[in-house]
Amino acid sequence: MILKFLRLFKIARVAIRYGLDEIAISGLAVPRTAKLIDTLIFWRDISAPRGERLRRALEDLGPIFVKFGQVLSTRRDLMPPDIADELAKLQDRVPPFDSALAIAQIEKSLGAHPDTLFESFERVPVASASIAQVHFATLKDGKQVAVKVLRPGMKKSIDADVDLMHIAADLVERLWADGKRLKPKEVVGEFDKYLHDEIDLMREAANGSQLRRNFAGSELLAVPEMYWDYCSPSVIVMERMNGIPISQLDRLVAAGVDLKKLSRDGVEIFFTQVFRDGFFHADMHPGNILVSMEPATFGRYIALDFGIVGTLNDFDKDYLSQNFLAFFQRDYKRVAEAHIESGWAPKETRVDELESAVRACCEPIFDRPLKDISFGQILLRLFQTSRRFNVEVQPQLVLLQKTLLNIEGLGRQLDPELDLWVTAKPYLERWMSEQLGWRGLVERLKDEAPRYGQLLPQLPRLVHQALTLAGQPQSHNADLLKHLLAEQKRTNRLLGSVVYFGGGLVAGIILVQLLMRLYYF
Repeated sequence: MILKFLRLFKIARVAIRYGLDEIAISGLAVPRTAKLIDTLIFWRDISAPRGERLRRALEDLGPIFVKFGQVLSTRRDLMPPDIADELAKLQDRVPPFDSALAIAQIEKSLGAHPDTLFESFERVPVASASIAQVHFATLKDGKQVAVKVLRPGMKKSIDADVDLMHIAADLVERLWADGKRLKPKEVVGEFDKYLHDEIDLMREAANGSQLRRNFAGSELLAVPEMYWDYCSPSVIVMERMNGIPISQLDRLVAAGVDLKKLSRDGVEIFFTQVFRDGFFHADMHPGNILVSMEPATFGRYIALDFGIVGTLNDFDKDYLSQNFLAFFQRDYKRVAEAHIESGWAPKETRVDELESAVRACCEPIFDRPLKDISFGQILLRLFQTSRRFNVEVQPQLVLLQKTLLNIEGLGRQLDPELDLWVTAKPYLERWMSEQLGWRGLVERLKDEAPRYGQLLPQLPRLVHQALTLAGQPQSHNADLLKHLLAEQKRTNRLLGSVVYFGGGLVAGIILVQLLMRLYYF
């Protein structure tokens, strides 16, 4: 309790020092106390822009608040553009912790000293961030590996700071007029979840393994192999990947990498992860992306750091694909209809008014190269439109927005002439064809094939029960019909596979006709 009070005192002191109260009060429903506070705290200098003051305050408060600022920088529905742009400058400038602590963590987690586990272990870390740091090592069989070690005391520090963020989110929701729509509690809750996921290094290793499996055989993306015998919640060991950081353009050009192809590949990787897999790397800043220099994989992306991944369910993917394609086709009416049908916009919203607002946001970006447009500004205008029409912010898509902004940043670096829409449209159209066309049907039938053996033998019994139902007194029909409908649900997958099973088609039609006749008559 004393420690929490001291932490709260430090937060208050930093907030006052940088004039965060002045920023906060400007958004309150009753801002009259602002002048009084400025009069009482006359000694401080708050002449710097508010975004810069907020960024410096978060840096003073430590790694957890820095990470939260990074998350907020992607939520332009919450932040004015000047603040969001400044928060985007936040970096994990965290000095490495003592190598002796890293060695102790490895020994505790893996049951042996690094000098025993590895052929060699480099004491000096090659990278350090707020959550963990990385050391290079060599396994006994000569394989080059990277050892990621969790920063000591992280869970206790995260729990304490996130508790305070929950309190702040509750105040925001109570005091801000727009607080409930912006869902500050859910934003902090999502941050809390992903932060705790990030400190479980076994989860990160599993994420990396899944991503590697998704792109097995791909010529676009390489993902390091995880060595599970050396993995624990606090330490993971993975294949060492050699490449040039994506941000070092001069080195890439000197090495002969085709930057235009690299930019197009990045777009395809993004849409493949989102729409094919529903599982995407959600922390794709330049520090986590390398370009391979190995002869066998030259020019291929290398993904690192899998602590934060995003997942989308079938509804999310269908909704997003429809909206993307509607955007590409400039069918703004369909975009508006999709928002209302999904429940994201109130059902009483007029389609024509929402269509007109979306058109005003998106029409200026078409037929222009990436260097001339900004998705940050587009998202800002869309969020302003969402506020006007009371469209609810969807927390599950926060990571997707963040990843799309990262893709934009990478694209601007690699090929300023890249037209993201033109590059992505053929991929999305192909994906929709695979999902909704004959190829998609065939693939789903293949997936369902193992179940056919169990379901086919049930059809004669269901037909017999339906015929029996026709001869039963009316008093018995309701219970039996209910039972038959329950049985029908178990066979609905079979009824969708009529292309492969003609006999099943005939039996299914007979069953459906009998049930409909009994139901309506």
